[in-house]
Amino acid sequence: MPKLILKFKDTKIKDFLLDQGRNITIGRRESNDIVIENLAVSGMHAKIDAIDKGYLLTDLKSKNGTFVNGQLIATHWLGHGDTVSIGKHTLVFAYVEGEEKQAASSNGMDRTMVMDTGKYRDMLSKSSGNEAATIRKREFMGILSFLAGGDGELEIKKKLIKIGKDASCEIVVKGFMIGKTAATISKRPKGYYLSYVGGMTKPKVNEVAVRESVLLNEFDIIELGPTKMQFIYKN
Repeated sequence: MPKLILKFKDTKIKDFLLDQGRNITIGRRESNDIVIENLAVSGMHAKIDAIDKGYLLTDLKSKNGTFVNGQLIATHWLGHGDTVSIGKHTLVFAYVEGEEKQAASSNGMDRTMVMDTGKYRDMLSKSSGNEAATIRKREFMGILSFLAGGDGELEIKKKLIKIGKDASCEIVVKGFMIGKTAATISKRPKGYYLSYVGGMTKPKVNEVAVRESVLLNEFDIIELGPTKMQFIYKN
């Protein structure tokens, strides 16, 4: 069982064990699993999802960003020895002695989406709130990154893509309860929308079933049957 070692400068504060199958949140609010009381830390700053045998770190659009080994990240599969910087604190991801160290690439997502720090900071300084979100949606392409039931990434280049068990769908999901076209993702002026179309199994966004349509936010987790994907933006 891996752990996170919370430090402030060179002083160790506490160890947090990461149970397989349990997701944790990190931030300044007391409702988080790991609370970091520092004004440089956002209320809900980042999260770690336990997926298969790996651990996926995601920045939750924090104001000051999340860094891994000195690089600003949006998502990152954690590996032994990674140092996560949040505000003035660090979290070191480490497996206990003698435990098998899971390689980051074993989840089919060995690439980390690294954002250019200077460019990102400049964009933040010029925009805020909904305006920044709107600029990001216009300038960046939607990407579906497979976490389970597929490999790699799918760029949403069309105005509408279909998800279902029919061979004509851009994303084919097998299963008796899956509709021929179970869901669609469409690009609209305000962003990308996931819509339920048909079938006994409804798609889920962040574990909530979608009955009609929902606007996708960056880092949303989409599930349909055995397939799990994360929605992100990419230049």
